[in-house]
Amino acid sequence: MPAVDRRLIARTRAVRALLLCSSALGIATAALVVAQAWLLAELLSASFQDRASVHELRGPLLVLLGVVIGRAVLAWWAELMAHRSGTQAKAELRMSLLRHVVALGPAWLTRHRTAELESLGTRGLDALDGYFTRYLPQLVLAVVIPTAVITAAVTQDIVTAAIIAVTVPLIPLLMAVVGAGARTHAAKRLVALQRLGGHFLDSVAGLTTLKVFGQARAQADLVRRTTDDFRAETMGTLRVAFLSSLVLELLASLSVAVVAVAVGIRLVSGGLDLSTGLFVLILAPEAYLPLRTLGASFHASADGVAAADQVFTVLDSPLPEVRPGAAVPDCPLVELRVDQVCVSYPDRAEPVLDRVSLSVGAGEVVALTGPSGCGKSTMINVLLGFVAVDSGRVTVCGEDLGGLDLDVWRRTVAWVPQRPYLLAASLADNIRLGRPDAPEKDLLLAVHDAGLAEVVRRLPHGLATPLGERGAGLSAGERQRVALARAFLMDAPLLLLDEPTATLDGETEASVLDAVDRLTAGRTALIAAHRPALVALADREIQLERAAAVGHR
Repeated sequence: MPAVDRRLIARTRAVRALLLCSSALGIATAALVVAQAWLLAELLSASFQDRASVHELRGPLLVLLGVVIGRAVLAWWAELMAHRSGTQAKAELRMSLLRHVVALGPAWLTRHRTAELESLGTRGLDALDGYFTRYLPQLVLAVVIPTAVITAAVTQDIVTAAIIAVTVPLIPLLMAVVGAGARTHAAKRLVALQRLGGHFLDSVAGLTTLKVFGQARAQADLVRRTTDDFRAETMGTLRVAFLSSLVLELLASLSVAVVAVAVGIRLVSGGLDLSTGLFVLILAPEAYLPLRTLGASFHASADGVAAADQVFTVLDSPLPEVRPGAAVPDCPLVELRVDQVCVSYPDRAEPVLDRVSLSVGAGEVVALTGPSGCGKSTMINVLLGFVAVDSGRVTVCGEDLGGLDLDVWRRTVAWVPQRPYLLAASLADNIRLGRPDAPEKDLLLAVHDAGLAEVVRRLPHGLATPLGERGAGLSAGERQRVALARAFLMDAPLLLLDEPTATLDGETEASVLDAVDRLTAGRTALIAAHRPALVALADREIQLERAAAVGHR
């Protein structure tokens, strides 16, 4: 990793501000370091050599006290600014990551584990605290203070200045060598943490299913093994950090010792006066201190830098091409036509859809059937604009879907997925997801049409009842009826339903089918379906087969 990651500077304004302020504070600190060394040398020389009294030294002592207080204030100010900048920079990175993932769309997200992205955007970026609060400010000091020390030493003792100038660059050179190994260990540790987070989240989310099938213990063993991998990577990272810190401390101590020996020999021989010798002796350790601290700070920031690398990998993922879209046709009833459409995914050798053609007439309800993996969900994602076609054409009321404003187009589509996603919000807010400004009477009508009224009466606070994450507190059938209520409330001219009864029992399926029948009345609808009862609601069935499509009346 370079001394300062240019991607962080380019993407976060807080880092640029932090570097500028740290540079100004670093220059002021360097001036105070030199002043403090000079004052101490003069005070000690006057006390022991000139036998000056405390009263005579009162003025220099007060100045020295002011210098010490000034260094403390600058250190406090630098730390406060670093914490604020770090918090702002992490917020900017998280927002950039979220916006980019949203722009990449659901098709990209399905090829990545959401638990790993969650871990990356939370615990992963939290590790950047060490980078912002310790590493970057110390990096500035590691450049400014040794330069100021060497400059001050040149004016007093050229030999000491030469020793410091030769030995100081050895520490960054050693840090660069050690840093390569530390970065590798930190990257492995982050991957192990993400894997552990993913396994733990999946195990907790599916605990009921695992218990029913007797696989809970096996998953616990898997989490235990993943934890051991994480522990091993953490210990490897700490081992590199401790060993490199030992070497850095040894090199800095030897360098100061060389300066002390050279000064001592010349003091004894009379080649150097006491004041000058004390000045360079006090000043020499200050040249190495920022570099020693920088080495420790580097290891503290390694996890955060590894996380930032992964964030930038996501941010560098090319976004789907966005072109100014044409206006969506104002059709009371939508007509769809798919001509010779091909869709393929990078991780699949065969295309998901291969020269598929179908049509859905205005006001027609069509059931899209076929075996699992034949591309029914992919076809719905194509119509939603989440998946771009490799070839072929999709038209809406005669207009090419690829040329339309997709954001506007999606507002004319009501989508009911197989597993609806419910937010950790009130039931009313979940139903209003597609139409947040819907009045209360329209909301109540949608609840009634979706067969959700009985569920609302049973809840303690009715529509204001808060739901848990992913709709915790509702059954699968109730969650499906919430999704149908969303579709009723949107009152969109086109309906896309992706196997809305696939996970339901017979009794619940019957109530959902009644709601689906009411929902499709007077609208164009395409229903991806497996179950015969759902197919029976359609005017026509189109059967998809792998890499082909055949229409049936």
